[in-house]
Amino acid sequence: MSSRSSTKNGSPDGRLQRSVRSRQIILDAIVSLVEEGNLVPTAQQVAWRAGVGLRTVFRHFDDMEALFAEMDWKLADAHARFFVGVDRTGPLAERIRAATEQRDQAYEMVKYVILSSQVQMWQSKTLRRNWARKRRELRQDLENWFPEVKKLSESRQAAAEVAMCFETWYHLRYDQRLTHKETVASINEMLCLLFEVDPVLVARPALLYPAAL
Repeated sequence: MSSRSSTKNGSPDGRLQRSVRSRQIILDAIVSLVEEGNLVPTAQQVAWRAGVGLRTVFRHFDDMEALFAEMDWKLADAHARFFVGVDRTGPLAERIRAATEQRDQAYEMVKYVILSSQVQMWQSKTLRRNWARKRRELRQDLENWFPEVKKLSESRQAAAEVAMCFETWYHLRYDQRLTHKETVASINEMLCLLFEVDPVLVARPALLYPAAL
């Protein structure tokens, strides 16, 4: 019967299923390498991690740029959940505190993927286009947290966006080697200055960050 034959390994359906599985295994391999801190894994490293031959990698992807671009696109939706799900109502001081804590945790989760994209953007139009879209989404997220930002001068709006951006967070957290608590406090103070909010209203004992962090 046709339904039975379509499930045989040699059938078109069977080959398609194997192809889909192989493609996903390759994507999973490059994601795992990047999330371990290997920002630009080679095709050979991806093949080894996936347990497939080098030819199989390039049978599914024209080149490494195409593989990185698909990884970036696939992870965009998965990572979006780190930037949602927090109460965005209440006084401005409380929202400043909640927003900076959320961004701190989210950036920590996705830092290697962002760094990988940034390292390779110069040679990939797709990655540049994806990053521009992410910038717009983060700007919209900023406005969702703080509708008050639209009342600021253009220069202060730009400064608020910089205060909440990944590059500022990374500089504080890894270049200046601040703890999570110190990083959040620094960004809080930037936003308090811009919104003219008393920093004392934003400060509180850290519930999310143990002293060692």
